[in-house]
Order: sequence, then C-alpha cells, then structure tokens
Amino acid sequence: MVCGGFTCSKNSLCALNILYVMVSLLMIGIAAWGKWFGLVSSFQVVGGVIGVGVFLFFVALVGLIGAMRHHQVLLFFYMIILFMVFVVQFSVSCACLAINKDQQSHLLEVGWNNSKITQKDVEKTLNCCGFSSVNNNGTCDAPCFPNHSCATCAAKIQQHAGEVLHFAGGIGLFFSFTEILGVWLTYSYRNQKDPRANPSAFL
Repeated sequence: MVCGGFTCSKNSLCALNILYVMVSLLMIGIAAWGKWFGLVSSFQVVGGVIGVGVFLFFVALVGLIGAMRHHQVLLFFYMIILFMVFVVQFSVSCACLAINKDQQSHLLEVGWNNSKITQKDVEKTLNCCGFSSVNNNGTCDAPCFPNHSCATCAAKIQQHAGEVLHFAGGIGLFFSFTEILGVWLTYSYRNQKDPRANPSAFL
C-alpha cells in the first residue's frame, strides 16, 4: 500500500531524517576517531569528512523539525537542499562507477601530488615508497625503506582503488535514491492537511 496519509508521510519523513542524523554522527565519530588514534594525520581529509557530517546533520535536523511541526518554510528549504544534494551525489556516484583505469591512475597521481601529509600516511599504512618510483636516496616513513625492499605505492593503491571506487559509488547511489525519496515525501507531506487541526484550514 502506498504511503499517502498524513501520519504515514510524517512518520516516514521522520524515520528517514533520523537515519540521516545517525549517518552524520557516524561520519563525525569515525573521522574524529581516526584523527585521535593517528590513523589519518591529514587535517584536510578529517576536516572534509567532519564538514560533510555536520552539513548532513543540520540538513537532517531541519527536515526532522519541519516534519514534526509540519512547518511549511522549513520543509520547503529542506526539499530544495535535499534535491541539490541528490543531483551532486548522483553525479559523483555515477562518475565513480564509470571511471576507467587511465582516469583512475590520473586522479590518484593528482591526489598524491597535492598533499605531502597524505603521502606519508599512505607510505606508512601500505608499507610502500613513492608513487610510481622509489627514490632510495630520499626519505620515506615506510618500515621497508631501511632495507630498500619497498614497492611503489601506485601498484598497491591501484590493487584496491577500483573496488573502493565501485563500493563508494554504489553506496552513494543508494543514498541518492533515499534523498529523492525524501524529496517526494516532503513534497507530498507539505500539501496534506493535518487531521488534528481545523479541517477547513490548509497547512
């Protein structure tokens, strides 16, 4: 049976936004945990994940308050923001799923060259040195470097990069459909009358 009643739409919208709140808190917690235990030392990466988590939290909070109070203005802005997020996330997810090996290698090299801190994190975690070549006369934080037995990081990253991109693209695609569901629920809910209010009043 299609969820078309006032109470059903309200409860569905509240449940969806509670899910978004939980996901946002999980993102913030994982990023803070990774920084605290030294798993990720790049402030840009941690700050980016926390920033996305905080943004998602406030958007979900607006949607939750709007749904509980049947507030027309909050629901309108929530619907617009959620639709914009859907467009961006759907595009990025499709790009992750459609990227080929050459584009993948280029993006990895650009990301590698943009941050020295990220390079050190990758070298230490994957036990490798350099992106496409190992400079034995340089410096490297990998445990294998003193023995001159390190492989290049590009080879190790590319072993899993395709799987990670496809996984991230799939997760992003799934959540993008929950966002368009949220847009539809919000639009439907805004145009419904509250049965507990004056029947002649349109809220």
